[in-house]
Order: sequence, then C-alpha cells, then structure tokens
Amino acid sequence: MGIREDEKIAPHCEFIHVHDKVVKRVMDVMPEGEELQNLAEFFRVFGDSTRIRILYALSQSELCVCDIASLLGMGQSAISHQLRILKQMRLVKFRREGKSVLYSLADGHIQTILAQGMEHIGEKI
Repeated sequence: MGIREDEKIAPHCEFIHVHDKVVKRVMDVMPEGEELQNLAEFFRVFGDSTRIRILYALSQSELCVCDIASLLGMGQSAISHQLRILKQMRLVKFRREGKSVLYSLADGHIQTILAQGMEHIGEKI
C-alpha cells in the first residue's frame, strides 16, 4: 500500500494568517533551547528497541545483567553497554546485593512513560 499524493505533505492553511495572541501565549511558556535539547536527548534513548526491551523488563522486576542477557538472548557486555546509557540518562538505578548488581527503573516516571507509549500504540485510529 503506497502513500497517496495528498498524504505526502502535512495539511496546512490555505492562506497565511498568524494568530499573534496564540503565538505569544505559547512563546511565553516555551522552554529554552537547552531544555528542549535535553528533552530530545531523553526521548532519543527510547528510540532503541534493545533499551526499550530492557526498560520494559525492569518495569516488571529488578534484574541483574545476567537475567537481562538471558531474557533478551544477548551477551552480557551488550546489555552492560545499554545499561550504562540508561544509567547516564537517569532511567535506571542499581544496588549491590552480595556479589550481584541488581538494576531497576530509576523512578515511577519511566514506568508511566512506557505505559503511556504502549497505550498510544494500542489505540485504534
């Protein structure tokens, strides 16, 4: 099924008319460029299916690298690399228990983001 000609560009106004009051109101609350860049980097982390799988697994249970590697059918070094990225973005945290290092989601926000994403992709158009 190809893209129809009328779907190649987004719908747009038939004439140019800027709604100055609306634009000013939005501009007044728009975050600074650096904040928006940080937000873009935050969401970029969610653009990798391996990291999403790790986050989803950690939303179900606290796990060690060995557990995650077994669950995803990947090597421990690949999982460790992804966990390092997730830790740098403050999406996961870890704790030591004896000789094990257990990972979990950093906070409830991450669980909410995953749940809302799943809900969104499950919506019927």
